Amino acid sequence: MKYSEIFYTLQGEGRLVGVPSVFFRTSTCNLRCLWCDTAYTSWTPENKDITVSDAFNAIIKFGVKHVVITGGEPFIQKEELTILCEKLSAKGHHITIETNATIFAPVSANLISMSPKLSNSTPTSLKDKQWQKVHNRERLKLDVIRLFLDKYDCQAKFVISDIQDIQEVLELSKQLPIPKEMIVLMPQGTQINDIEERQKWLVEVCKETGYRYSPRLHINIWGDKRGT
Repeated sequence: MKYSEIFYTLQGEGRLVGVPSVFFRTSTCNLRCLWCDTAYTSWTPENKDITVSDAFNAIIKFGVKHVVITGGEPFIQKEELTILCEKLSAKGHHITIETNATIFAPVSANLISMSPKLSNSTPTSLKDKQWQKVHNRERLKLDVIRLFLDKYDCQAKFVISDIQDIQEVLELSKQLPIPKEMIVLMPQGTQINDIEERQKWLVEVCKETGYRYSPRLHINIWGDKRGT
């Protein structure tokens, strides 16, 4: 498999925030988000190699129930992801897969943490112009989201940069059968000051809509640091 890192920390986002978890971060992504906080898996992927067996052994050595497979985009490596999840599930692990929900494959997982990309994710600089069209074409796959919703326990986590982003979430919620309690809004940012400024109004939006608010706990504790 292509991967970037394996580490033990607390889940920093979503409904399992605060749960001690082993993270297996795959490398390579089919999108290029403007604000990507793991550019070493997308814009400039490290693409280190590891066998499924070695990845499995590295994960279970921590002796932790909760495993988060993230990226990059894990579902790009469908066959390897399927085998790894089967092995982890057989050992009794709780598996969360964090995905941009543009690619589907049937896997053994307890929670699919979808992060559909809003228009705020589109790269804007001239040097990234080649990615703008591709990113906008690929960033939302409603049929894939519906498959995940139909077959798995899910959360739909949206990265919010500006108040205007909320309208996109509302429109999507009309097109997709996502219960309000599954929708998670998270402030965009890798700096505490940016997150705190956005959360002031984002929590009010959650109170008004019934959506769930997610902090970025790892940023609050450790800052923008790898392996946390």
